[in-house]
Amino acid sequence: MSEGVEWALHSCVNLAWSGPDRAVSAARLAAWHDLPVAYLNKQLQALARAGIVTSAPGPRGGFKLARPLAAISLMDVVAAVEGPEEAFRCAEIRRQGPGAGEPAADAIPQTPSGGTPSCAIAHAMTRAELAWRRALAAQNLDEIRQQAERQAPEAPARLRAWLATR
Repeated sequence: MSEGVEWALHSCVNLAWSGPDRAVSAARLAAWHDLPVAYLNKQLQALARAGIVTSAPGPRGGFKLARPLAAISLMDVVAAVEGPEEAFRCAEIRRQGPGAGEPAADAIPQTPSGGTPSCAIAHAMTRAELAWRRALAAQNLDEIRQQAERQAPEAPARLRAWLATR
């Protein structure tokens, strides 16, 4: 997973802390964590395409959350930044080299569509990824915000004060 996911998650929480009516530019969000503006802007644009944030151009423009943090799962952000593709891609190396061959059809579970038997490794990785995606989908950003505020209760006020001075 790219560091852009972490940046996008923090940006969403920071947008919530900045206030519901305040648009924050990519440059300001990047400056808060000393990140490269151009790269963070790519993550923010991905969030906008996914409907997680909205953006407005102009000197008073910037990014705002499109919906409450409680309605944004960690999986929403991961999928927006990383795309919907599976993390593990089986290249079927079991069918290459001197050990190439097709395992017995009853030895390895069928693909979900009932097609050619999948590799045992691909099957295990798919199960693990499904569990990972379900866990991310089950946790929303408001839960993350609450935990962050328990760990650093002054963080929201510090961010708002910093945004007001610049």
